Amino acid sequence: MNTEQDIHSAGAAATLTVAQSLNAFSAQEWAGLCGTTREDDAPYNPFVSHAFLSALEESGCATRTTGWLGQHLRLEAADGRLLGAVPCYLKSHSQGEYVFDWGWADAFERAGGRYYPKLQASVPFTPATGPRLLVHRTADPAAVRQALAEGLKTLTERLGISSAHVTFAMQEEAVALEARGFLLRTDQQFHFINEGYGSYDDFLASLASRKRKALKKERRTACGAGIEIDWLTGRDLTEAAWDDFFTFYMETASRKWGQPYLNRSFFSLIGERMADDILLVMARRDGRYIAGAINFIGGDALFGRNWGSIEHHPFLHFEVCYHQAIEFAIARGLKRVEAGAQGEHKLARGYLPATTRSAHYIAHPGLRRAVADYLSRERREVDAIGELLAEHSPYRKS
Repeated sequence: MNTEQDIHSAGAAATLTVAQSLNAFSAQEWAGLCGTTREDDAPYNPFVSHAFLSALEESGCATRTTGWLGQHLRLEAADGRLLGAVPCYLKSHSQGEYVFDWGWADAFERAGGRYYPKLQASVPFTPATGPRLLVHRTADPAAVRQALAEGLKTLTERLGISSAHVTFAMQEEAVALEARGFLLRTDQQFHFINEGYGSYDDFLASLASRKRKALKKERRTACGAGIEIDWLTGRDLTEAAWDDFFTFYMETASRKWGQPYLNRSFFSLIGERMADDILLVMARRDGRYIAGAINFIGGDALFGRNWGSIEHHPFLHFEVCYHQAIEFAIARGLKRVEAGAQGEHKLARGYLPATTRSAHYIAHPGLRRAVADYLSRERREVDAIGELLAEHSPYRKS
């Protein structure tokens, strides 16, 4: 697709093209997009880094074969300078997205429509909020976001497909997309907020007495069978460590999803390219690792992702995924921990409700009206649930 978008602040028209591979962008020019590197004023988000996204493609995890055909938008100035981009895919299913639209697909197809394929502007298999309409640090954010939003609509129409979805978008992106005719959807996750704690004990002191005692007991039980915890990052991420973690991942993911999304090659690639951005929390018993969780270290946040184990121990999942993540975030001075999708059980462990946002362009007028009505009711329900959950905060009342 070639479309002309007038970006007045750039002084000239810009060209919007579509690339099926991230190889259409050099790592150097991609690093000029806000949020994709630590060398930037915007908080670094490891999931929109060139290293992470290219590893998904090169390992075969996010390709045409798996139903993730790259349709990455590239916005260039007249002189060829990169102004903006959108990591985007043509999807033949709704798996690996964590913003569920199977009901929309079923209703549309029962009515005689064709929901798939669809466009998905997202990071595959990653339910973490981050930049989606990527803007070069030298460009006008509002103008670039407008052009990219219009580009997604134009591509949807030219391909003759049902819809385009921008999931886990930043708030300012959701606002920009809604202004261009996208439907706003909200949901909730649970995030730990670091209120400047000096230690995990400082965090515990902020909890109500009953909650504090419960967490102490839970942590003692989790490590009661002689289990020890290691933090592996940087040079500690050896191929042997990845072998262990992949065994845990496959064991648990196979039981949970049937077919895991990530392969062994992916973990080697990210270990090679972004080891300093990765934390493996590994549980060890009798000299061997038995469980672990992978986390990604952003500029101001720790992002919890996948967990797995080959032995069952009470509360070990909570220890490895939630308590250790809080300890690491406090030690590193990170502002928050995002512990992945869903999970009201996280509330009792210090993680509070946080709103997530997505935006949806529905081409068919009838489907659009039905989805808009549904989302209006869903947003009210999400707000009400959030207020109810907040009333059960484990923190001491001020």
